[in-house]
Amino acid sequence: MTGFTTKIAVLLRDDLLVWQRLNVTAFLVSGLASAEPELLGENYVDGGDVEYLPMFRQPVLVFEGGKELLTGAHEKALARGVRMSIFTSDLFATGHDAANRAAVRAVPTAALDLVGLAVHGPRNAVDKILKGASMHR
Repeated sequence: MTGFTTKIAVLLRDDLLVWQRLNVTAFLVSGLASAEPELLGENYVDGGDVEYLPMFRQPVLVFEGGKELLTGAHEKALARGVRMSIFTSDLFATGHDAANRAAVRAVPTAALDLVGLAVHGPRNAVDKILKGASMHR
């Protein structure tokens, strides 16, 4: 990981089921990739000349923490102006993108029941946002 001045990190609430952790992580990183296309590398090509989609150019670190830690990380990211993707508990009950956006829109910022967030930014800023979180195990 050395050499990167930025960090990509996902923070998951520690009470999620395994399938929820995987699902939330996939949704969250898709937001970062769409908002910051420079994070993506080149397409992959195998020895048979089959081309595959690009992936992030740097590692994605996955952390976990309690509900309060997640709320605090969200507040810190907002205060620092770090763009993020979020996933709330309400999104487990929706079935498509428009319903997801409506569910988030219906809740004031301070009342969001966050189960995950993903950030990309300068290493020191991301470290401060995630302070207290532990690496996902």
